[in-house]
Amino acid sequence: MTSAEIVLVGVDGCKAGWIAVRRTPGMAPSVAVVASFTALLASLPDDAVIAVDMPIGLPEFSSKGGRGPEALVRPLLGARQSSVFSIPSRAALYADTNDFTIIEAWYAAHIRASEVAKTTSDPPRGVSIQAFGIFAKIREIDALLIARPDLRGRVFESHPELAFCRLNGDQAMQLPKKIKGSINPAGMAERKALLCRHGYDMRFLDQPPPRGAAADDFLDAAAMMLIAGRIASGEARPFPDPPARDRFGIPVAIWA
Repeated sequence: MTSAEIVLVGVDGCKAGWIAVRRTPGMAPSVAVVASFTALLASLPDDAVIAVDMPIGLPEFSSKGGRGPEALVRPLLGARQSSVFSIPSRAALYADTNDFTIIEAWYAAHIRASEVAKTTSDPPRGVSIQAFGIFAKIREIDALLIARPDLRGRVFESHPELAFCRLNGDQAMQLPKKIKGSINPAGMAERKALLCRHGYDMRFLDQPPPRGAAADDFLDAAAMMLIAGRIASGEARPFPDPPARDRFGIPVAIWA
């Protein structure tokens, strides 16, 4: 079966859960927000290929630069390399799995996770607040891939800035998507133009993102869908190649 015959899905985390850009053979792409990754999987055929902007495969111990994939892709991204977070140990990710209803509890959990991260890394390193913010989503996918080994050949980790770089002939994007936390229109325009060169219609990309997702989440998911196509067709490359494995046998690589 070729990439033109299967459902391709690009996914990014967003405020309301996950934003997914989907291409069904013979149809225009569509975009939707779903509350959980399990719900997303339930809406897809069993042979759909999914590329997601979320770390997959967790280390027991974190070395300088992260798990390995992060250190390999950063040098390719020039000024965009700060967008690649280092992922701490599995123990740090699971240090506190509560749902937080008050901000003080959230900050306390961040401190606990940082303490565990420092004891399971060399050199000792805590957890950034940005990385901690996606811990629940990392665990959501991790739990699914532990419970369902069949998903490991269908759900692949990618990274938007690496995706844009690879889609741009291995040239990193010139402009940031955000400046000081706010959308940078010029950086968004640069990425939309690249996505259109790879087959998207600008009217699709210019639509407001679904409720619960931001404009940059939408573009990132759109780029992830193109990487799903590259994976399905055998064009994508994993970093590292071949992928490493975590202690559950889950592949550890960023694909693009």
